[in-house]
Amino acid sequence: MGQFLRFAFVRAIMAVVTLIIVSFIVFSLMEMVPGDCAERYLAFKNTQGSGISVADIDAERERLGLNRPFMVRWASWIWHAFQGDFGESCILRMDISQLLSDKFLISLGIALAALALAYAIALPVGIISATSRNPVLNNTLRLVSYLGLALPNFLLALMIMLFSTMVYGNSLTGLFSPQYRDAPWSWDKFVDFAGHAWLPIFILGWSATAFAIQTVRALMSDEIGKLYVTAARARGISGWRLLRRYPARHALGPIINSLGFDLNRVFNELPVVALILTLTEAGSLLIEALARSNDQQLAGAIIFLLTGSIVALNFFTDILLALADPRVRHSILGRSA
Repeated sequence: MGQFLRFAFVRAIMAVVTLIIVSFIVFSLMEMVPGDCAERYLAFKNTQGSGISVADIDAERERLGLNRPFMVRWASWIWHAFQGDFGESCILRMDISQLLSDKFLISLGIALAALALAYAIALPVGIISATSRNPVLNNTLRLVSYLGLALPNFLLALMIMLFSTMVYGNSLTGLFSPQYRDAPWSWDKFVDFAGHAWLPIFILGWSATAFAIQTVRALMSDEIGKLYVTAARARGISGWRLLRRYPARHALGPIINSLGFDLNRVFNELPVVALILTLTEAGSLLIEALARSNDQQLAGAIIFLLTGSIVALNFFTDILLALADPRVRHSILGRSA
């Protein structure tokens, strides 16, 4: 038990250090954008017809604390970020934590649901594809997998929207019905959300499933040919019992370890799907902040939260692997642990 706790402590420290390093990179990139928050906000106000002066910019810069040294501002930003306080949006002048409270959780929930759907399909299909000797079945599964990799998510979204509009007169856009859009969360609102969220979950899970099938199939094909599987067959173990106890169990390690990477890949595809389906969530806000309003504070907060989610997921997958495989602990703590 002490060995496991030591491993968990080491991984937790590594996760925190990783998040701090990433926060420094994100904050540095925010600072490298031409013009600080005071200049961008007052320039935005100027486009609305408000006259600005150098004195106005200096006063706004002092109010926001932009006249402090870089490292002091970064330390303050990361300290408050770990407490869930990201300050104000540079352009919208709204509290970022309040602005993202529901939107980021919705985005993360959609991405995790798409990932769960992908692996719920990919694990059995990948195992069947790697072990079946039926050429028709193998070629069919391979074709579906290649189609999932070749067909972009945005094109699939457009096809589904066009079909739904032509047949049912409904474009299937948005995440809520009008009556629930601004309503507080309730069971009825959740049911309404589930009735809309299945489409982005399916679209994001489309390519993720194809990629996961290829991964599972490759890992299973590699494990099946190893000597320990041949030895198990020689002992009379066969069928699904053999696959479950030996090659599938060993192939799960790299798959579990890649969940953080897969979550990042799915979330990266979410903004494009969000723009097509007009979803009001963190993915569309990120595009708005980076490409249109140049709101680096809002973009930095979203990127930090996404990184934190990936780091947390990687931490839990490491703990899960450590529970199942002592070799993971040995790789960190050494053989004497």
